[in-house]
Amino acid sequence: QVQLVESGGGLVQPGGSLRLSCAASRSIFSGNAMAWYRQAPGKERESVAVISSAGLTAYADSVKGRFTISRDNAKNTVYLQMNSLKPEDTAVYYCNARLRMFSGILSPWGQGTLVTVSS
Repeated sequence: QVQLVESGGGLVQPGGSLRLSCAASRSIFSGNAMAWYRQAPGKERESVAVISSAGLTAYADSVKGRFTISRDNAKNTVYLQMNSLKPEDTAVYYCNARLRMFSGILSPWGQGTLVTVSS
């Protein structure tokens, strides 16, 4: 049973924008916080943004002011709007659910979506 499906990645020039989407199963989305992670080549996966079930948000310092996380509870979908993209944002982006904003993940990882920032 697939619980998380990420989409929206692609190739974008530095300074450009992308909007990622993550469609989640209702059982994993409803009432939980949702977070975006990324994993760059040769690096560990890191958390970049999280949104609580009530809409509170938190961001990694590296993306603060450039990325915006949001959720549509009716569609069981979480989004990541990425602006002013930099080459160092290049990574595979994943989403996952958390019981609380800063707790561990609840689901196996999806396939992710690749974001490449390059001129």
